[in-house]
Amino acid sequence: MVGAFVGLGLILYGIFRYKDKWLVLIGAFGILFTVGVYTTLFAIGTTMSKSRSLFASLSQMHLNSLVKDVEFYKLQYGQYPDSLQEVPKDQLAPIHDPTQANIDEPMQTFYYKRVGDGYHLCSKGVDKVLGTADDLYPNIYLPDRSKVGFTRRAEAPGQQLPQ
Repeated sequence: MVGAFVGLGLILYGIFRYKDKWLVLIGAFGILFTVGVYTTLFAIGTTMSKSRSLFASLSQMHLNSLVKDVEFYKLQYGQYPDSLQEVPKDQLAPIHDPTQANIDEPMQTFYYKRVGDGYHLCSKGVDKVLGTADDLYPNIYLPDRSKVGFTRRAEAPGQQLPQ
């Protein structure tokens, strides 16, 4: 960021104080160089597999917390919510999926479907396609899973869950 501020200063000095076109050009180059470096770093950061795996681990943490919120909703209202938007907002368990984050698109929520007296909950994963090997499911460690409405449907790779 220093290059942009120095570049702006050089442009202002070149125009108003010294009236020198070379200072203006050097300042403009400093700003363009800074913008180019940060744009490149951002593009590399969003496409690297390591950054995608960070989104996946964040998504996994959100899913694990979201199960608790959905189960608490059932305790309060006697049934599971029809959509994740009905679950009270929790900063530790947001309903938006970090693996679906994209600058040009609005945030997507986790896949949630109420099924009978249970529900399906998952992340579509980095590839953004439901039913593939990279889908993420909540990790529930309970000796008696019959008390939890979460069900994980075994899907063949590439097979879509019903909308």
